[in-house]
Amino acid sequence: MKLDELRPAPGSKTTRKRVGRGIGSGLGKTAGKGHKGQNARSGGGVRPGFEGGQMPLFRRIPKRGFNNINAKTYTEVTLAQLDNLENGTEVTAESLKELGMIKKINDGIVVLGNGEITKKINVKAARVTKTAKEKIEAAGGKVEVI
Repeated sequence: MKLDELRPAPGSKTTRKRVGRGIGSGLGKTAGKGHKGQNARSGGGVRPGFEGGQMPLFRRIPKRGFNNINAKTYTEVTLAQLDNLENGTEVTAESLKELGMIKKINDGIVVLGNGEITKKINVKAARVTKTAKEKIEAAGGKVEVI
């Protein structure tokens, strides 16, 4: 590739709209705003969510409880599921997704102590329950919280 062959990505550069420059331009007279009304006025228009004075949807729908915006959602994996893996496997969220054991990683995986484990595996997870950690280490595996 040479410097004279460099081009911006297709669609990234668009020509600006020149409005109100005569009927031949296609955007003359009302400049694409139609005839009169709130949106045709200078400084006109409404804020997002405004429904013309009708009670907006976000105020009509009931709210209940507390919605924690900092809450983390973990994808749960049980020891019974991990027992299907081979000995010496490195278990991470990405590897489980590739194997099809989980659909979504979310904020990481949490290993739950349900079931038994006989395989020696190395687990790297966001959270591991106490019983799961004890069972994995008893089977000869390692646990690392990332």
